[in-house]
Amino acid sequence: MPTDTPQPSFVLVRPQMGENIGAAARAMWNFGLDRMRIVDPRDGWPNPAATAMASGAGRLLDEAQLAPDLPSALSDCHYVYATTARGRELTKPILSPEEAMQDAARRIADGQKVAVMFGPERSGLENEDVVRASAIITVPVNPDFPSLNLAQCVLLTAYEWRRASAAVPEGRVHMHNTEWASQTEIEALAVHYEDRMQEAGFFYPDHKATSMRQTLRNFWSRMPLTQADTRLLHGILRQMVRWKDRGDGGA
Repeated sequence: MPTDTPQPSFVLVRPQMGENIGAAARAMWNFGLDRMRIVDPRDGWPNPAATAMASGAGRLLDEAQLAPDLPSALSDCHYVYATTARGRELTKPILSPEEAMQDAARRIADGQKVAVMFGPERSGLENEDVVRASAIITVPVNPDFPSLNLAQCVLLTAYEWRRASAAVPEGRVHMHNTEWASQTEIEALAVHYEDRMQEAGFFYPDHKATSMRQTLRNFWSRMPLTQADTRLLHGILRQMVRWKDRGDGGA
């Protein structure tokens, strides 16, 4: 069983080589992390090459959670970081690994569930993945050679977690009759607004619709929403629809 130590989950998104998954497991276990989630691995799961490469960290692979897609892997998380070296046309906080793991330590101490996403070896995370993140982690590498191996990126982040969690800074958010909203609750809110905005003809013209949807999703994921916030926003939208279409049953 995974340890009870509070820590982030490391999410490997569509990893390609079993050897890299195993090396990532070793890197995590070097710094006391044992919560790995694997999304749609190219070569299937379990993978003998991953087990061989993991060496003494094989237990971590045995306990890794396998997810068919990214929403499933992030469904119980409150705050998500995406690791990427490429520029993005997205408005998000951009943090170094040190800053990100200090922030993660504060959030976890406050009771939040935190995840860090790592992309596939060949191309890294796609924009469709990054829009689900609350913030971006970028390593200050050589701009002429920015690509990091999956296990290297995991190692850097795990090392900074170890440093940050050794002495968690004080500070917390007082939650009055609510809890932080999970990714599942934020996803439901995003779908509710997208559906109603689609009905209202908001996503126009068609060739801009995809970008507009990404911007909207990015808006939701960037905000630290509570469960009370999501209920309020659902209620606002339902009442607006009822006001517009009096008598037709509402949203």
